Amino acid sequence: MDGTRRSDIKAGLHVSIVLKQDQRTGKLTEGVVKDILTNSPTHPHGIKVRLQTGEVGRVKKILD
Repeated sequence: MDGTRRSDIKAGLHVSIVLKQDQRTGKLTEGVVKDILTNSPTHPHGIKVRLQTGEVGRVKKILD
């Protein structure tokens, strides 16, 4: 499942995100969702989330 629909993402989910500084390389960071930062129901580049580690990025893959 990709991370373009806000309804698919909940706090506590294990996801892969791309951080702002990694957008050029596409390097993924795994973690657990703490907060959902995107308000719109969908976003073509992925829903922006904050992980429990404090890192912020756009969801590329839902791992759970």
